[in-house]
Formats: sequence, C-alpha cells, structure tokens
Amino acid sequence: MNGVLVIDKPEGFTSFDAVACLRRAGGKKIGHTGTLDPMATGVLPLLFGSATRAASLLEDQDKEYEASFALGWETDTQDRTGKTTQAGGRRVSRAALEAALEPFRGDIWQTPPMYSAVRVNGRRLYDLARSGVTVPREKRPVTVYRLELTAFDEQEQAGALRVRCSKGTYIRTLCADLARAAGTLGTMTALRRTCACGFTLADAVPLEEARAWSPEELEARLLPVERLFSSLPEVSVTGPQAVRFGNGGALDVERLRIAPTPAGTRFRVYAPGGRFLGLGETGGEIRELRVLRLFPQP
Repeated sequence: MNGVLVIDKPEGFTSFDAVACLRRAGGKKIGHTGTLDPMATGVLPLLFGSATRAASLLEDQDKEYEASFALGWETDTQDRTGKTTQAGGRRVSRAALEAALEPFRGDIWQTPPMYSAVRVNGRRLYDLARSGVTVPREKRPVTVYRLELTAFDEQEQAGALRVRCSKGTYIRTLCADLARAAGTLGTMTALRRTCACGFTLADAVPLEEARAWSPEELEARLLPVERLFSSLPEVSVTGPQAVRFGNGGALDVERLRIAPTPAGTRFRVYAPGGRFLGLGETGGEIRELRVLRLFPQP
C-alpha cells in the first residue's frame, strides 16, 4: 500500500490520531507531512508505504490557512483553548487593522509561543509551559507570502485572515502580534488549513469517511507519490538510463537534453511508459543528474 491520502482533519484530533485511525483501516506504514494542532482542521496529507520516504523533502513547502480571531483578550496558548491572561484591550477599526497588516508581509521574525513543540535546552516548550515555566525564546525567520483581512465586524471585534506562509509560521502568534500592532489584544479562535504540499481541500477526504473504508478501498483511493512533487519539472529517461538511475547511478545531463540549470535543481524522473522512478538533483561542476530519492514501486 503506497501513495498519498489527503485527509480533511476534524477538530479535536491530532495528526497522530489521524494516522492511528488509518492504521486501523489497513495502512501499516503511515506518516504525515506536518503537524496540525488539535483545534485546527483541514488539509493533512498522509504518506503510505514507500511514500513516507518523501517526508524529509517536503519541509520547505508553503501552506495556506484561513484563521478567525477575536480582539480584546489574550490567552496563554494564543488561541481559544488556553486560559485568558489579559482582557480589556481597546476597540479598533477595520482601517486600523488593515494598516497593521503590512509589516507582517514578506520576511518577518516570530517568537515561538510557549505552547509549541520547539525545543529549548532539550525540552519541548509546551512541557515547560504546562509546568508553569516561561523561558526566553529566540526569534525565528519566517515568510508570509500573502496576508489578507477577509472579514472584520467592528461591533463584535472579530474577523478572519487568509494567510499563505512558509513552514514554521505560527498563525496564532501572527494573530496576537497583529492585534498588538493595532494597539489591542487578540486571540485566534479557529484555524483551517486550506492547502499543503500542493493539495487543497478539493483533494481532501473527511477522516470519518476514510476510516470506514476497507483496506482494498483505502488502497484504491491513494494518490501517486509524484503528486507531492507536481511543482517540479520532469525528465524522461531511456530504459538503460532508468536501470542506472534506479541503482543509484548519476545520469549525464547533456544526454538527457536538460537545459543548463543551477546546481541543486530538482527533477521528477520517469522511466519509459511513464513509470515514476524518483527525484534527481543536478550536480555542481560536473553536469549530471544525481539520485536524490528513489520511490520503488511493487
């Protein structure tokens, strides 16, 4: 059983809970492509069998979210699941929020929240936070490619954001920091991931539906692993080249008729007949396509 299944994760489940559900449905070797907090819902690609070999290659892919927030209060987790730590922030207008957005677009720095999986001196921050300990955290660079205020009710002091960002961006921290920049307090009240690893909600199956499938139906619904890399250019090789590449050997770029590309450019590599072999990466001074990761098929 090899391939990808995109789950629409419901609220109240961790990413590991989703994996456990599908293991009971017949998947033996399953991994996920990025943790979603229990409160969050939405796109969660699960990797089955040989597709788990792709996990380490997906770390830098962008993600998209829709987040709801409320102004006037903060919690220790920066979302509605935490304990209120402050309340009574001043009321703000939509214009004030719109004006506060710009500094949070592009390359920015974020301080990881205490309730996060970041390690400090070997311990998870959330373990320290649950013990009542707060420690200094170093700011981390992230990129916010798109940030829109899609709704705001000035009477209710509540609204919504659409965000496209790099891996490692904390949307709840973004909500809290945005509120502070506008001169008030803010808390994230809902989060839905709408895109990850190139998959959208249109590709996703509700977890409750998938967990009811038979092993045969589950296997039939898996998407091919190459869908994870659809943004990469592809190259087709000959039969002998496919054998060499499949055995770990590099291929001459000129024979592949690949235009000059910077070293480190990645390609999807296909054997005759369209069989996906894996990913290749161009070398440095020696113009060759080296094996980055193979995905054996039964």
